[in-house]
Amino acid sequence: MKFGVITFPGSNCDHDAYWAAQQVSGQKAAFLWHESHDLENCDAIIVPGGFSYGDYLRTGAIAKFSPVMESVRKFAASGGLVLGICNGFQILCESGLLPGALLRNVGLKFICKPVHLRVENADTPFTSACHKGEVLTIPIAHMEGNYFCDESTLAELQRERRIVFRYSNAEGEITAQANPNGSLDNIAGICNAGRNILGMMPHPERASAPELGCVEGLRIFESLATALATK
Repeated sequence: MKFGVITFPGSNCDHDAYWAAQQVSGQKAAFLWHESHDLENCDAIIVPGGFSYGDYLRTGAIAKFSPVMESVRKFAASGGLVLGICNGFQILCESGLLPGALLRNVGLKFICKPVHLRVENADTPFTSACHKGEVLTIPIAHMEGNYFCDESTLAELQRERRIVFRYSNAEGEITAQANPNGSLDNIAGICNAGRNILGMMPHPERASAPELGCVEGLRIFESLATALATK
């Protein structure tokens, strides 16, 4: 199996994601250039964090027009697994692959710290190594992580169990105090109706080895590897 990690101008977490996929998960990985349509026969695509195209206009607004994202849309439509992390989540929303938008954090400050996430749905290719209700500690690093959607979309996400992660306290309680950025319903990650696209603001690649102080982000990569092995 092979992971593809997209590199845009301004990406700064692509090497982190590549390292987590290849060195930690023990899988093959390749960098995919934003100007190329070629996904190089990858089995899963990671849209990494950073500041694609300098976040001009709006986070992810220019990246959605890149040639590689045209291929990612076709890949996802055929059931391919796509993981968007931080700026990658923003790009997936801008591209129409996930609903909603990521707004500026409440308080208008960049936030970089470990947070607690409660796993709301372990029945996805990205969370099968977790169990429902489990609390993971994974860092965030963003200015625009405040997830928002309209009421009907939120109801749909809730009804279809497409909210995959929510910000919580260490005990797993969903509280306003545990919400670092003002996200609607404490949402930290969602998936599409087909369960093959996940967008999340926290950075699992930064919590995937003992040297990083935390290994709980590795669950995401382990889940993906298992899903690909049984696909």
